[in-house]
Amino acid sequence: MATRIPTRILVTAGAAALALTVSACGSSGRTTGSGSGDGTLVWALTQGSEAIFRASATEWNNAHPDSKVDYQFFQNDPYKQKLRTAVGAGNGPVLFENWGGGALADYVKAGKVTDLTPDLDKNPEWKNRIFPSVLKSATIDGKIYGVPVNGVQPVVLYYNKDLLQKAGAEPPKTWDDLLALIKKLKAQGIAPLSMGGASKWPDLMWLEYLVDRVGGPDTFANIAAGKKGAWSDPAVLKAAEMIKQLVDAGGFAKGFTSVSADTGQAEAQVYTGKAAMILQGSWAYGTMATGSPKFVSEGKLGWAGFPAVSGGKGDATNIVGNTANFFSLSSKASAKEKKTAVSYLKDGVYNDTYVDNLLKNGDVPPVKDLDTKLKSTRNADWTTYVYNLTRDAKSFQLSWDQALSPSLGDALLTHLDQLFLGQISPQQFCSQMDQAAAK
Repeated sequence: MATRIPTRILVTAGAAALALTVSACGSSGRTTGSGSGDGTLVWALTQGSEAIFRASATEWNNAHPDSKVDYQFFQNDPYKQKLRTAVGAGNGPVLFENWGGGALADYVKAGKVTDLTPDLDKNPEWKNRIFPSVLKSATIDGKIYGVPVNGVQPVVLYYNKDLLQKAGAEPPKTWDDLLALIKKLKAQGIAPLSMGGASKWPDLMWLEYLVDRVGGPDTFANIAAGKKGAWSDPAVLKAAEMIKQLVDAGGFAKGFTSVSADTGQAEAQVYTGKAAMILQGSWAYGTMATGSPKFVSEGKLGWAGFPAVSGGKGDATNIVGNTANFFSLSSKASAKEKKTAVSYLKDGVYNDTYVDNLLKNGDVPPVKDLDTKLKSTRNADWTTYVYNLTRDAKSFQLSWDQALSPSLGDALLTHLDQLFLGQISPQQFCSQMDQAAAK
């Protein structure tokens, strides 16, 4: 879900390329941009956590005058091609920010990224502070190629407390509960679920969770590994059938396929009372708090984990979503550049000031022992929930359109949209995805 709406980008601390060049090491042939020229050049997005990155640079530069960092910020779309071109030409940055998953794996396979495992292993206090479930998104073939730099974004089920109370219902704990709740809500004239189907990517959240709940994390691991016929796994077929069941039951608000998730329309249906629930990422909390501050401040917004599936192999604590953005290190960097970069990642990122600034921004960093800090944050009940949900998850599956290659991710969005629209059957969905994966 890397190319999401502005609301989401604002929460993510900038899903941008990040370049770092140590001027003290002389010219390396890499792009240097137009920073101040007196230190390590860093590229990042103008949105989201720009203030946090700037504060980090100021703190680092004051403490390390001989190895400064100098951030330069860019818009989201231009950076992507800039990074691909620079890295492909062997002229890329020393450090770059990414989402982990398939795109990072491509760079790793091309020999463009440095294995950070030895550095993390030499500094266990650094490695062990990060949630393993999050670090996994930047782990390829057992080696770690990136460290997280911002907040976690799990997908949760939000609900309008007043509407559920009107139906005399509780948030669903199981899939059967959800189906029963849909009937209750519809009997009260309440649309059960809102979804921005026009944007397609919200469809993914349902498939991701259902595949996990039915088949467990190994099912998608086989898909990500390119195992032949993995999309026709019984768990994937069952998940597709459950999606059809949900659509056929009228689970989604009428016209959901024309509702945009890119403008907050889907969330608005929940806080305006037009729909009872929505499955969305943690960024939706901010969208609703901005769209209707009173709705949130008066405690009318509730949240819960995705329902369990009876007989399924997936643990009920497993979550999906955006684990975090990551900083990865170029394999083309000199020894001195690598030393400076690792030092900054270890001591300049997720230190006390950095974490405090993330929390002030509403982000929840995936680092241990933050319970006391969370209690003093604004909306402490929400941030604590997100923190505990992520910390306790046995598996945190990266959003599939990030975990897969860009081409396969596009095919997935197309065919899943057709499934939700009723244009193809669950069996056809699996078959078409197998064909797309074989190309």
